[in-house]
Amino acid sequence: MDKKKLGSQGLEVSSIGLGCMGMSEFYGNQNDEESIKTIHRAVDLGITFFDTSDMYGPYKNEELLNKAFKGSRDKVVIATKFGIVRTGDPNVRAINGKPEYVKSACDGSLKRLGVNYIDLYYQHRIDTSIPIEDTIGAMSDLVKEGKVRYIGLSEAGPNTIKRAHKVHPLSALQTEYSLWSRDPEDEIFPVVKELGIGFVAYSPLGRGFLTGRFKSADDFEENDYRKYSPRFQGDNFKKNLKLVDTINEIAKAKGVTPGQLALAWVLAQNKFIVPIPGTTKGKHLDENVAALEIKITEEELSSINKLLPKGIAAGARYPETMMSLLNR
Repeated sequence: MDKKKLGSQGLEVSSIGLGCMGMSEFYGNQNDEESIKTIHRAVDLGITFFDTSDMYGPYKNEELLNKAFKGSRDKVVIATKFGIVRTGDPNVRAINGKPEYVKSACDGSLKRLGVNYIDLYYQHRIDTSIPIEDTIGAMSDLVKEGKVRYIGLSEAGPNTIKRAHKVHPLSALQTEYSLWSRDPEDEIFPVVKELGIGFVAYSPLGRGFLTGRFKSADDFEENDYRKYSPRFQGDNFKKNLKLVDTINEIAKAKGVTPGQLALAWVLAQNKFIVPIPGTTKGKHLDENVAALEIKITEEELSSINKLLPKGIAAGARYPETMMSLLNR
């Protein structure tokens, strides 16, 4: 497994990471035993970069990683996040970037993860009621205290990234990016490239849709978040199936799976990108890692861009209330 540097502060991770969110919530029923086996398999394959958040579960995902990494803490880079505060209503969430909350949230994550420090600590969503300088200042204090090694932001806008980076160097920006979510190319990529910030691409397989595994909304379990996401509903779902058909055709011609093509495409976009596809199954993990061996030529990239241009996906990537929290 090759390594990549995230940012300019010394953080080094495997070329592909593992997003652990779906192991504890959002994508149907969970099986902790199977998830831990998958995490161990990831370590065996050379993956060092594991992504979680205090809001996944909530809290359960961090606790799961605690169990999975007993005795192997020194082999992994753990990234977690703060800032999305869950309430009793699953559809209502608050955003908190207050300095005092940053520090208490970090202490909570350290305890649940069972670690002495967090390798990469992100602000999950930007709290526009608090100056970003204040939030980053608190995160910088955590670095000075040894509780956090590197810091980052998730789904932040270009101006916020620049302001934050002046207070304390950011090692990573995490944002959704895939063949059907290409918004970062316009404003975000130029900024992170200029400032030397790594880019972590979450949902690089379009929440599993780009793998071709889903043919109708009935394929999702009742408690699967995707049933309520605009891209997975009604006419949008039908239109997006045609997009997947195109990916299938390209992948078949290249002798790879649709998911591998989608991952290889993300990896081919820029050297500063590290995708973190999520899965709970070892066979899908093996398939994802194999995508690292797939090379896409400039000619193939040009062809894919023509067949699957930016903005081709039907529907927003989140419900309206959640879309308002992006790119702030």
